[in-house]
Amino acid sequence: MTESQWELLWTSLGPIVSGALTGTIPLALTSFVLGLAIALGVALARLSRVRVVSGAARVYISIIRGTPLLVQLFVIFYGLPSLGLLIDPWPSAIIAFALNVGGYAAEVIRAAILSVPVGQWEAGHMIGMSRAQTLRRIILPQAARVSVPPLSNTFISLVKDTSLASLILVTELFRRAQQIATFSNEFMLLYLEAALVYWLICLVLSSGQNVLEKRLDRYVAH
Repeated sequence: MTESQWELLWTSLGPIVSGALTGTIPLALTSFVLGLAIALGVALARLSRVRVVSGAARVYISIIRGTPLLVQLFVIFYGLPSLGLLIDPWPSAIIAFALNVGGYAAEVIRAAILSVPVGQWEAGHMIGMSRAQTLRRIILPQAARVSVPPLSNTFISLVKDTSLASLILVTELFRRAQQIATFSNEFMLLYLEAALVYWLICLVLSSGQNVLEKRLDRYVAH
């Protein structure tokens, strides 16, 4: 590369990293937390003995898993205004990503709950706990340990998926790279730099996931 290209890489690194810190990571964290709340509700609905409730949860999961995230994002940002509901770019991205996480994580949480031995439910009943109390105090803490690895993978995937938010004008890591590339006309160079930053973020998250899994593994029965 020429000296000017190296200089461009160096000067563009700050804005791109800033886009990650102020856009990508907060967007991913907010969407993931909201998505987990949705997922827990949907997972419990899937386990409900009421067919209407269980069926509605199945339909939701099917729609989320059966349609592209990009389409979901566009429906919320570009589609809803035609119905009179105009949502700003940032909230639109959070809603789309949270709903998407909710659809995928719901099955992870449901499977984790089902992995807890039935005897745990019986133990809760024996000491006078209601079904809700048993779920909250006994079942969910054990299920949480089992669900950490797949949910961590979901979060890492979400961090990369936030790049789609640039298509609805959310200023995050990739949009910063796009803006600089348009100005400098060095598209390949800037896109590769953005990819490198995404990769480094995911490496850090993967390392944290491995540490967390090892610590929690001591409390999971084998």
